[in-house]
Amino acid sequence: MKYKAIFFDRDGTLTYYVQEKVNWRNKIIEEWSGKPFELPYDKMIMLFNKAKENRPYKYKNLEDEKEFFQRYYKYLLIEEGVTEKVEARAKLLFDELWCNGDRALYPETIEVLEYFKNKGFKIGVISDTSPSLQYSLEQLGIAKYFDSFIASSLVGAGKPSPVIFNAALDSVGVKAEESLYVDDYKPEADGAREQGFTTFLIDRNLKEKTEWEISNLKEIIDFVEKLEK
Repeated sequence: MKYKAIFFDRDGTLTYYVQEKVNWRNKIIEEWSGKPFELPYDKMIMLFNKAKENRPYKYKNLEDEKEFFQRYYKYLLIEEGVTEKVEARAKLLFDELWCNGDRALYPETIEVLEYFKNKGFKIGVISDTSPSLQYSLEQLGIAKYFDSFIASSLVGAGKPSPVIFNAALDSVGVKAEESLYVDDYKPEADGAREQGFTTFLIDRNLKEKTEWEISNLKEIIDFVEKLEK
């Protein structure tokens, strides 16, 4: 099989949240709420659903996104039991955290993108996120490597729905069987695999690996080069 494309998740795969920003967020929310603060993935998705406020899931532009994330931070504060100055505090969180130096690249990210670009692969990113997906990668200097930016809010479905994976395939004109995919969240990696992608689950703290688990993106290069021998 000659692969023609590779698709990446963004957060936890290509990028990570800057710890200083996370620490600031956690500290200030704990000060306001008077209790410890944690934000696991499932809780974040629950807050996203609340912030939708029964509006259409799709939003088409950055202004829609900015309004959404200010609602998201409002619901986050309410969930934590904050009752005073909720709107003003939500605005402070938004101003500090939205596309404001909140992400950084994993050390191997550029090397891996360079490799696949030089090999002639179509490269895409598939993310449960918003219209700022491309903007966020431009800020990090890696948007130039990508042929496709697929955000759940723009296609109206999130991973692991077939809708978002098919949108990614259609955007670069390839089949799932011709495509590699990597994600750090198992349900989403499994969703891509069910659609026919060759899929890797990345966990940088992995101690023991199964066949399709990796701890560094460079292991995908090893996989491709073994196929070519």
